[in-house]
This record gives sequence, C-alpha cells and structure tokens, in this order.
Amino acid sequence: MTDTQSFEFQTEVKQLLHLMIHSLYSNPEIFLRELVSNASDAADKLRYEALTDDALLADDPELRIEIEADREQRTVTIRDNGIGMSRDEVIENLGTIARSGTRSFLEKLSGDEQKDSGLIGQFGVGFYSAFIVADRVTVNTRRAGSDEAVRWTSDGEGRYTLAEIDSRPRGTEIVLHLREDQDEFLEPMRLRHIVKRYSDHIALPVLMRKADDEGKPTDEWETVNTASALWTRPKSEISDEEYTEFYKTVAHDFEDPLRWAHNRVEGNQDYTSLIYLPKRAPFDLWDRESNHGLKLYVKRVFIMDDAKQLLPTWLRFVRGIVDSNDLPLNVSRELLQSSRVVDKLRAAITKRSLDLIESLAKDDAETFLEFWKTFGAVIKEGIVEDQTQQERIAGLARWHSTHGDDLTTLDEYIERMPEGQDKIYYLTAETLATAKSSPHIEGFAKKNVEVLLLTDRVDERVVGHLTEYKDKQLVSVARGEADLKSVVADPNEEAEQARLETLYKDTIERLGKSLDDDVESVRLSQRLTESPACLVVGEHAMSRHLEQLLKQAGEAGVPGSKPILEVNPSHPVLEHLKGLSADEDFDDLARMLYEQAVLAEGSQLTDPAAFVKRLNRWVFRDAAASNDASSQGAA
Repeated sequence: MTDTQSFEFQTEVKQLLHLMIHSLYSNPEIFLRELVSNASDAADKLRYEALTDDALLADDPELRIEIEADREQRTVTIRDNGIGMSRDEVIENLGTIARSGTRSFLEKLSGDEQKDSGLIGQFGVGFYSAFIVADRVTVNTRRAGSDEAVRWTSDGEGRYTLAEIDSRPRGTEIVLHLREDQDEFLEPMRLRHIVKRYSDHIALPVLMRKADDEGKPTDEWETVNTASALWTRPKSEISDEEYTEFYKTVAHDFEDPLRWAHNRVEGNQDYTSLIYLPKRAPFDLWDRESNHGLKLYVKRVFIMDDAKQLLPTWLRFVRGIVDSNDLPLNVSRELLQSSRVVDKLRAAITKRSLDLIESLAKDDAETFLEFWKTFGAVIKEGIVEDQTQQERIAGLARWHSTHGDDLTTLDEYIERMPEGQDKIYYLTAETLATAKSSPHIEGFAKKNVEVLLLTDRVDERVVGHLTEYKDKQLVSVARGEADLKSVVADPNEEAEQARLETLYKDTIERLGKSLDDDVESVRLSQRLTESPACLVVGEHAMSRHLEQLLKQAGEAGVPGSKPILEVNPSHPVLEHLKGLSADEDFDDLARMLYEQAVLAEGSQLTDPAAFVKRLNRWVFRDAAASNDASSQGAA
C-alpha cells in the first residue's frame, strides 16, 4: 500500500456535514436506503458499460449487494460488485458534496428549514447520510477494468484521507464504524427490516448472512428483498407504500410524491413508464441546464440516469423511469437525440405527465394550488416552447387577477367577462403589489373589467407567444390605447372625451415639447381615474417591464424605445399645468409628472436626488403660499 494522502473538505462541505449529522435527519435508518440505492446504481452502470465490453463482468457476472454487521468491531458493511470508482472518481464523488450547488443549499438552510430532512435528498448527498450513524466511514473501491484499488476514510469533521491499497474485488465496500448510540443497527433483524421497508423493489439481490440456531451469522448468504424491478410487476400487486419508497430511491427525495402514473404500453410502441409528481422543488429547479429527466432502461437494462430527451425542459421536475423494448441495447446519447422512437416516447410521456397534472387539479384543488405555486412558473415555459400543448398548458395555468385574492384560470376569466368584452386583459409587473397599485388598471376597475396580473418572470415570454386563448385575444392594459369603449360603450363619455381633447390641446402639445427627450408623445388617458399620469408603449413596441428584465439580466443592446405619457384629464395637476405661464415652472412640473409615472410602474429613476429636490420645492412652495394666505386672512 502506498503512502496515505490527506485532503480537506471545502468550507461549505464541513458546514453541510455538520448540519446533516446534527439537524437534518430525523430518521437515522435512512442511511441504509441511500447506500443500497447507490450500490444498485453502481450495478446498473456496470451493466451498461458491459454492453460494449464483456470483460468488465467476466470475473464476477452475478451482480449483488451484500450487507453484514460485526458486533465486535461495531461496524456495518455494505458492499457491491458494481462499477466501482477510480481514484479521481473517489475525489470527485466523495470529496465534494453537491458540486453544483453547495453554497446555494446552505443559503437556503435557515430557521425551521434546518430541521427539515426533506431538503437533503435533493442535493445529491445521500452517501453522507452514513455520518448520521457512523463516526468514521471507510470506502474501499476498485473500478471495473482497472487494477488500481483505493481507500477513502473520513470522520466527517473536515478532512479525509486517500490511499492506494492492495487489489480487491471489483466494486465498492463501505464500512460504517457506528457511533456509541447506534447499537440498534448491529442487529441483523433490524437491518433486514429496513431493507424490506425501503429497498425491497431494488432490481438486484440484497444479501445478508443466514443465522444459526443461536442467532449467530453463518457463511451462507440469502436474499432479503424481492429483487425484481418494481415497474415490471402488475399494478395490482404493488402497494402505495412500495410506489412511494421507489420514488424516494429514484428521485433521492425524502418526502412522499404527490401523485404517480404507472403504465404499460404495447402496440406500435412497447414500453413501461412510471412517473411521479414531487411535492418539493429541488434547489436547481431554475437551472435549465442541470441534470434532470427520467431514468432510461432498455429491456430492464439501465442505460441512462437523466434522459433529458424523454421529457421537455418545462417538465424537468418530473421523476421516474422508462423501460423500452424498442430501443437498441447499445443506444448512445447521440442516437437518443435523433431516434424517431424517442420522439414518440417523449410525446407520449409529455402527454401522460399533463394527464397526471390535470388529474391532480381536478381531484384535489387545494393540493394543486400548492403544487402550482411551486412548479407553475416552470410549467408555463411550455406555453413558450411547446406549440402542440400550448392551449392545454394555458388552461391548466393559474393567474392572479383583479377579481380577488384567489388564483384564477383563463376559462374562469372568460366566464366572468361582461357582455361586449371580447378580449382578455392583462398587466405584467415585477411584483403583485406593484401590479395591484398600477395606474394602468384604474379605468378597467371602474368599469368592472377584470385584468390578469402577471408577476412571474416567464410571463413576459408567455404573453409574447400566447396571443389568444379560445379565440379571445390577450391584450396588455399597458400597451396602445385603452380599449374600454368596446367593452362598456357610453356616448356621454365619448362626448366628454372630445370636449377635454379640445380643452387641453395646447397643454398636451406643450407637455410633449417639454418632455421630448423622454417620451414619444403625450395624450389624454381613458384608463386613468385617480393617478395623474402613466407610461404606456405602442402596440408593437417592447413592453416596459420586459425592457427592465433584460437590462437587469445584463443584456447588451436592449432596443429601448420612448414610452407614451398618458395624463389624467380629471386630475387637478393637468388644470394646474394649463394655468402655468412660466416655462420654467411648467417644465419643472412636467418633469415631476413624468418621473411619478416612472415610479408608479416600478421602474428606477435615472436621477432620484433631482426628483426629491423638485418634489420638495413644489411641496414647500405650496405650503408657503398657503401660510401666506392664512396670515392675510387673519389680518
């Protein structure tokens, strides 16, 4: 054996291990499920590599998992004869936890969340559950096809050692040196019970030593699990508990799934699918490039862990497996991308996933709302990316609106439309509070016309692609001229609008000249009832909200366009502007009117300090004038 090298975990890893050991796991027996699951994955990966290299399996073709306890040494050992790990793979897989998101994971762990064991499985750190019951863990491993064997050892406190060892059998052996208070896991019957409960569905024999009449282990091994792929069994023979435990293994989640669908398809396509809807979002839900997808098997031989090609990106939270009889066993990722069979599989599983989501919405509205709040913004990406399912997804979607506090559907919106309304009105905004207080919806509220309030970042893209729903055009209330006349016609209002246009014609022209550098034009508004002004854009211009989002994202060369300033003809400020003769005062108040409109839509001012000075000047000038008038009256 060569010299032992010592390595230190990164700082975040030490914190994470400490939290896991002392806070996150309320059920310590979970460690065995995680390690058995990892061993099963190692066997699956070896089967796949052996498709192109028979020699990898030749020395020990019967794949299995072995578990044994040693009372004298106070150890529990889990070993497999799967793919094993090279030295570099040991460093990569065991020396770094949650490589893509350790820091973001730690940032999420605050308050009650630190006690929530549901978080841990979503970060790919199942192996480290061993430290809940062990104060020292040793891993001996040799990769298939290599003579190099490696030993990894750590107490989980901050460092680990790595050494080359004499050759050992192919695969991985994990030895847990149990803590003083974990004697229960030295009982073989306790370990058998855990395997039956959590890992009975593993499609690989889990072996333990038989006991003699005195209860002592013998040299004879026996299988303690069913050892058949759960998805191959008839649905009538599978309990809800078995489905739930299989999900936890596949998804590396510690919470039960919301719902699942198990289907066997024969005919033009021959495959089995078992898909699940999770309850909790993984930490990398918004990383579209992260690993996601279904486990792919071909004739029960594992092919791929995260087959993205089997599900669209907007369903990246769906978990499960697909076992196909139509794909060649030596399928490659490149072939997977171009296969017509895969295209058909993808379409069928996408439809089945939507069926599952729709059934949840129909059967349990309350649970579905929680599900939608967690995954809805991701699902809405499908409206943009999947034309074939666009209207179906739009029908599933839930939206805020001016109708009330509850989320609503587009179909419910249409049912509430007053006679004469033929469009669906919406407003996009940064937050719900900003949307509810927006000047753009004032006129619609006055006429009892409902407006959808869209506050997810994806919504700007959604309304760019979903231009109509069930023959009803979607129209932004912050774009173009307010189309209120077509909703609630009122001849008296039309006559009054014409009178106001004439009355304030010169004032509007003067405002346009004063604000020429900032606005395209100025016009009287039909949508404002309380606010003095608002900013809108032309029918075909980029929305102000989308422009903000692109700039926040650091997009270069955003084609900014000047907005249109609409002013409220019934607001006193317009009458005041009409009466101002001094150009300096007019320009000053015009500027403040424009800046108020910018703030009202949730945008940032280019010079906030100048706005504050201007506002103070007008407020205190009016206050001084009022005081003077009072003094003269008293005299």
